Amino acid sequence: MLTSINPYTGEKIEKFKELSKSKINKKLKTADKTFKNWKETTFEKRAELMQKLAEELKKNKEEYAKSISLEMGKPITQAIAEIEKCAWVCEYYAENAEKQLQPEKIKTDATESYVNFEPLGVVLAVMPWNYPYWQVFRFLAPALMAGNVGVLKHASNVMRCAENIEKAVLNAGFPEGCFQNLIIGSKKVEFVLRDERVKAVTLTGSKPAGGAVASVAGEIIKKSVLELGGSNALVVFEDANITETVKTCVQARFQNTGQSCIAGKRLLIHERIYNKFIEEFITQVRELKSGDPLDEETYIGVMAREDLAKDLEEQLIDSKEEGAKVVLGGKRRKAYFEPTVVINVTKKMRIFEEETFGPLISVTSFNNDMQAIDLVNRSKFGLGVSIFTEDIERANALIPQFEDGAVFVNELVKSDPRLPFGGTKESGYGRELSSHGIKEFVNRKTVYINKY
Repeated sequence: MLTSINPYTGEKIEKFKELSKSKINKKLKTADKTFKNWKETTFEKRAELMQKLAEELKKNKEEYAKSISLEMGKPITQAIAEIEKCAWVCEYYAENAEKQLQPEKIKTDATESYVNFEPLGVVLAVMPWNYPYWQVFRFLAPALMAGNVGVLKHASNVMRCAENIEKAVLNAGFPEGCFQNLIIGSKKVEFVLRDERVKAVTLTGSKPAGGAVASVAGEIIKKSVLELGGSNALVVFEDANITETVKTCVQARFQNTGQSCIAGKRLLIHERIYNKFIEEFITQVRELKSGDPLDEETYIGVMAREDLAKDLEEQLIDSKEEGAKVVLGGKRRKAYFEPTVVINVTKKMRIFEEETFGPLISVTSFNNDMQAIDLVNRSKFGLGVSIFTEDIERANALIPQFEDGAVFVNELVKSDPRLPFGGTKESGYGRELSSHGIKEFVNRKTVYINKY
């Protein structure tokens, strides 16, 4: 039995009976049968349904958003924004998928040669709780538009959100079996992945979860895409616009109560502006309102589970013992963790080396460009980096030096349907979104035709 618990009140919300292997098999049979028909539909038909799905999300965004706030504690205004973003990705692929998957003609010695992009079949999505709709939709929209069908293994604590996603897909008019939620725990993921009807897997989550799934996928030779953790740096150079940069950095770290793989977790500030910047940064963080996730004024909610807050607390305690200094926050009450700013952080401390998944930011100073590059690249993660400078020529010269999957200049790292999203090193492999993401789960079929 899987149980949803409201992290703000501690109350049990809902229980879900886990599927037996025979019921999983039945759902996979339905998915496989649906795929054989779905792959033959026109892009026009798929786009029509995808637009209806966008309309369904926008029409019922308050209802869908409330399930996010109740199950994992996201402040309601941010939850509504998440639903709106899901509608956007549906609209984006409805408008662009056909063009992105047009055969690619290539001139060779043949009379005609080209590459076709054809769907693979049933794709398993293993998704996390921190953006319980968005993480799913950035897979769902391109996968279905490419002619694939999907089955979802969502995080156990957001199963109502998962059920709502399937409901939204059906309400939009998609055929039964195009997208199904599997009410299962982590132990049954391997059973699903090994099923011969499942052709590929995408996972967003932790390194251990990603490693386990990638190991099985590698053994049975199935395509996998992994979007794992991140420890993004926010690099503030001496010529940055302090007022605007502080505002952006606060949002980058503390939105979604800091529970985001692409959050700016390490704040690196040039020593010339360090004191002025940190003073203004602390002032703005103090102004963030904590409280009930269902209150529209709340910016900082609770963390999704108390054990996650405890993990963050342990990282902080260990770093303090190594010399880190808390200048704001630092206290935990059950699943609530105060917005926390920590200075004097060195590159050997846990809050620098590890991913901190919550409302805590570590602060380190640097004195030149090469030192900043070294601090950024020292991370075992490589999801993204934000750099802040008024000198765009300088920024362009620095961009190739960073090992991350994305570099944002004077902006927080964010996912955008129009741009590829993914990382390097322990942040995973493969790309989501844009024309790159939709081609992850297709057969790139080479066609070579000669006339005698």
